[in-house]
This record gives sequence, C-alpha cells and structure tokens, in this order.
Amino acid sequence: MTDYMTVDDTGVLPRDGTIKLHGPAGFAGMRKAGRLAAEILDALVPLVRPGLTTAALDDVVRQMTLDGGAVPATLGYRGYTHSCCISINHVVCHGIPSEKTLKDGDIVNIDVTPLLDGWHGDTSRMYLVGDVPLKARRLVEVTYECLMIGIEQARPGARLGDIGAAIQRHAEGHRYGVVREFCGHGLGRLFHDAPEVIHAARAGSGPELRAGMFFTIEPMINLGKPPVKLLEDGWTAVTRDRSLSAQFEHSIGITEDGCEVFTASPRGLNKPPYA
Repeated sequence: MTDYMTVDDTGVLPRDGTIKLHGPAGFAGMRKAGRLAAEILDALVPLVRPGLTTAALDDVVRQMTLDGGAVPATLGYRGYTHSCCISINHVVCHGIPSEKTLKDGDIVNIDVTPLLDGWHGDTSRMYLVGDVPLKARRLVEVTYECLMIGIEQARPGARLGDIGAAIQRHAEGHRYGVVREFCGHGLGRLFHDAPEVIHAARAGSGPELRAGMFFTIEPMINLGKPPVKLLEDGWTAVTRDRSLSAQFEHSIGITEDGCEVFTASPRGLNKPPYA
C-alpha cells in the first residue's frame, strides 16, 4: 500500500518512502528552480558544437547555476565532482564531463539540477553536434515524443504505470529499446525521493497520481536493445550493445486537473533542431 504525506514545504522532509503532496509554496519554489534549469539548457544551445570539451560545458553550467543564486545539486553528491552530467552517443546517462571533445555527428544529453532556495530543478535535453545522421536524429525525435506522451498521462486519478506503458508502447512501436535500470523519481526539497517512475510498465499499475505530487519523467531510449552496463568509474552507464541512446527529462507537478511542467524552455527550445 502506498503512503502519502501532505507537507508544508518549509522544513526538512524525511526520505522514508512516502510520496509527498505539496502545496502552493512548493509549486512556487519548483517553478523558480525549474525555470533556472531550463534557462541553463537554453544557454548551452549555441555552445554545443564540434571541438568543445564537455569540461568546458560543465564550467558554463556551474557558473550559470551560481549566477542564478543556486548551487549544482550534483556537485559533491555521493562523491560526484561535477556540476552536470554529459552523456554522448552510446552513454545512456551519468556521463562525466572531461577533456573529451565533441565531434561532428555526436548526439549529446546534458542533465542539470540547480538547487535554488531549497528546491531541485531537474531536467535534461538532447543536443545535435554538427551533421547528425538521420537514424540518430530520428532516435532523438522519438525520445522527445516519449517524454511528452508520458507527460500527457500525468493527471489525478491516473496511475504511475500509465506513464510507463505509454512511453514503452511508443518507443517499441519504433523498434527501440526502453532502459529499465534507471527511472524517474520524486523530487522537491529532496533530490531523489519516492515514487520511482518506471518508463516501461503495465497500464493501471503503480501508485495513484494525486495533486501535489512532484516527480521527474526521463525516458532513456536505445536504438538497439534495452540492457545497459555501468563502467568502472561507478557513474557512466552505457548500452551493452554499443547502440546509440537518447534521453529527455522534465520535472512536473500534479495539479487538480492535470500537471504543470516546471522545466519547459522559456525560449521554446525544448527539442532539436534548435533555431
């Protein structure tokens, strides 16, 4: 049985497996954090180009986060030493910024989480580097469609499994693999909290969605088969078959009649190709 907890959004919240139900103050806090996260990803659009290092992009993310009055939630998180995750081509998630340079034809996911006034704005977006092959561009396009199809299911009275079922149906309809090892998650004052948001699920299963719930939807879709493996660095996850992978992520809140996307791009740059 799922436990829910109505919170006042002012104090420290327990990480006890309960699903938190937030009020107006929580929505206001998440709007600010989510907007900053989206503004950071918007600012990266002209920078993601051949020859640039992922470390340089990480520097931009860190400075923009600090300039926005926030701190990068990933910096120091479980020993992680960077301000974002940058995942290229067959890297599924949690790619570590380095002196590696971007190359023509790469597809890149950049995942940022500014912590602003106690609230986490967690989002990621795909970028196309130079002249990207059609099959890679199509993977990115379908992955974005998966995210938005999942968001369409997010409303009071639905079940978390409805989100995963819709994503899985769309991805597998294009013969892509849906990653099972990683999922979306509750967030707010906590970076990672209940519930887990599975991206391949049975419709009608899982906890009921209620107004006030905050969580991410972040499908990871592979051009090949679903399985992934973790590299020796303990962070980087890659596709086992070395196929390309793409991901988009939004943070959302369930409202009385649907949901609010906290991390939508203010400039309309939600998916490539970017103007």
